[in-house]
Amino acid sequence: MQIRVGAGSGFGGDRIEPAVELAIHGALDYLVFECLAERTIALAQQARLRDPAAGYDRLLVERMTAVLPHCHARGVKIISNMGAANPAGAARAIVEIARSLGLHGLKVAAVLGDDVIDTVRDAEIPLMDQAGTIRDLGAAIVSANAYLGVEPIVEALRGGADVVITGRCGDPALFTAPMVHAFGWGLDDWERIGKATVVGHLLECSGQLTGGYFADPGYKDVPNLARLGFPWADVAQDGSAVLGKVDGSGGELSVRTCTEQLLYEVHDPSAYIQPDVVADFSTVGFTREGPDRVRVTGGTGRARTGTLKVTIGYHDGFIGEGQISCRVRCRQPSAARA
Repeated sequence: MQIRVGAGSGFGGDRIEPAVELAIHGALDYLVFECLAERTIALAQQARLRDPAAGYDRLLVERMTAVLPHCHARGVKIISNMGAANPAGAARAIVEIARSLGLHGLKVAAVLGDDVIDTVRDAEIPLMDQAGTIRDLGAAIVSANAYLGVEPIVEALRGGADVVITGRCGDPALFTAPMVHAFGWGLDDWERIGKATVVGHLLECSGQLTGGYFADPGYKDVPNLARLGFPWADVAQDGSAVLGKVDGSGGELSVRTCTEQLLYEVHDPSAYIQPDVVADFSTVGFTREGPDRVRVTGGTGRARTGTLKVTIGYHDGFIGEGQISCRVRCRQPSAARA
């Protein structure tokens, strides 16, 4: 048994067309949209303070309108953290989109519980990036969100959800959850969840794996970046996987792109701390299996820490931003004279 999980986005403003391509041509079981960063969750919280109905990803309506009909027709389930500061509002919006598109019987679930601002606002918990505790931030705090794991997403899938919308959670958890659900792994199956976290980490930034992060024109050339395809993973019961992308799409999926992405934003490859597991990437290996096909082996995990990371957004002055635009004129070469 295996399942195919596709990566529909790697950040909040990512392109939508490659996700539609995956939904139509990717032969997926699950399509995951990872759209949330530390800055974007704070901005989403600010938006919700201005309008209680807002606070979810600004492209949610456009993305769901584009992919829902294709996913619904093919039985592809969608998982995303586009709920940001308002997962329940995002779920309601998706229901309205489905109705407007004439899609019947769609089940949408919202994962709540990551917003912990009322719990930690007065806590004497030390800050990691500066002196003092959370309580010292006082009224400046805008948001406090805990990184949740796979458990509530798995529960939603077991309940028959076709779309699962979360707020803040561990990015790899969005991809690991369908594996746990499909294969029936226990939440203490550290080795296989560790392997699944390897796959989730590789996929979470989407186009970065297919050359977008790797590309360095003139030094590391990647073909057809303008038509960059997004990746998918065929995952087996034991947690091993083969990575690929839609045939004919642009970019490159190779051992070298996978190697760079494996180390992206990882402090200690032997102890990659996630809410579900402490993953160990030190034994991961990549083998080319064909054009834009790479097998992932190795990786493991050990027991999770028992605590969750919390990201806090707070007012701290202003940042100025400037832009410079330029226009380049290209003169056509004159025709050669006989």
